[in-house]
Amino acid sequence: MKPVEVVIVEDDIRIIDINRRFVEKIEGFRVIATATSGEEAKELIARAKPHLVLLDVYLPDTLGTELVWQMRQQHRDVDIIMITAAKEIEMVQHALRGGVYDYIVKPLVFERFRERLESYREHFWRTREAGEVDQEEIDRMLTRRLASAKPRDSLIPKGIDALTLDKVISAIKRADKLGLSAEEVGREIGTSRTTARRYLEYLVAEGKAQADLVYGTVGRPERKYSLL
Repeated sequence: MKPVEVVIVEDDIRIIDINRRFVEKIEGFRVIATATSGEEAKELIARAKPHLVLLDVYLPDTLGTELVWQMRQQHRDVDIIMITAAKEIEMVQHALRGGVYDYIVKPLVFERFRERLESYREHFWRTREAGEVDQEEIDRMLTRRLASAKPRDSLIPKGIDALTLDKVISAIKRADKLGLSAEEVGREIGTSRTTARRYLEYLVAEGKAQADLVYGTVGRPERKYSLL
């Protein structure tokens, strides 16, 4: 899949460095430029034509929310995620009415940041491939903010730890098309086969993974898991 090309707009050089390192840890993203002011951002966005802008509200020469509306006039194909300390309801509403994809409040926590960017990445890849969309896809696009606003841990049942779940998902992602068995996943993430299987079956029940029986030359068939 084509990587998401990102421009970071932030007046603090230290925060730019943190945001860049966070972005580069997430598969499917590439930072192509950074800007420390509104004027510099406008020039870069016009020249680089990124897919996504990570935008602060408080810039030395303008408000990021004003830049949102200017971008909507001149660069309608560019998506925006606000990353800011601004919590005033007027700022949030102004950004949302300008059509930002997401609004993340500082201080930035990597797990939350990764979750939001992975959500955007799936949206980006899915919409780039689709020639047209059905009602189900439209509903998903319209309700994505509600879904992303729910605390993640509240969506996970008792006995399933979010960090371990992430490790299980990452292990399956790295596997080939045949997938991995519970024993293989357990060995890779450092848990027992029983624990790994509990997480794998949870993913299957959630419709995020599938399990197939793989028949070897000897012995019983093995249950292999792969992501959907």
